[in-house]
Amino acid sequence: MISAPEAPAYLDTLLLVLDLLGVFFFAVSGSLLAARRQFDLIGSVFLAFLAGLGGGVVRDLIINEDVPHAFANPLYLIPPALAAALVYFRLVTQGRLRRTLLVFDAAGLALFCVTGTRTALAAGIEPIMAILLGVATGVVGGLLRDVVANEVPEIFNRHGLYAVPALFGAGLSSLLWTLDLFNWLTAALVMLAVFAFRLVSFRMRWMAPNAARGSGS
Repeated sequence: MISAPEAPAYLDTLLLVLDLLGVFFFAVSGSLLAARRQFDLIGSVFLAFLAGLGGGVVRDLIINEDVPHAFANPLYLIPPALAAALVYFRLVTQGRLRRTLLVFDAAGLALFCVTGTRTALAAGIEPIMAILLGVATGVVGGLLRDVVANEVPEIFNRHGLYAVPALFGAGLSSLLWTLDLFNWLTAALVMLAVFAFRLVSFRMRWMAPNAARGSGS
């Protein structure tokens, strides 16, 4: 464990807001997937909570928080409920924005890999391990969402990079923290970079190397 520098109060508030936004974006992706799979409203709410809160709960349990943030702060219950309601009333649909689910998922990934890394660093976790926790925060919610909905998880989808943008964002966040350059502006820039990286990689069909060299197409 390392001693973490004390962050300004405004940064804690800002990162809480960003964390809640990340919960909302992932929760919308969960409810959209439920709608696409023709699940009922209960299934939509369940996937919204699972996608929105799963990554953060896993992170907090690994950090050994007494109570995960999602259960200690009632504010975390609002974004998944709002997401399910928006999809139920068709205020957010697949048809109104091309690849809507992908966009919300990419936004959640971008926010969570940064806020997850910062949370781990603030708890005194070593930078390398904080990067891994940041990636986990970013990808676990989507992984749980897809597995429960019987979909191929996005992290294993070869049409675009998923974990790599999260690793990039978490690594850059850890570096900025170590250099004492992590603030609201640099955090926002990293999030935008991860969001763009994810969408461009999907658009351009960038792929990570196969598990065995020379295998596959």
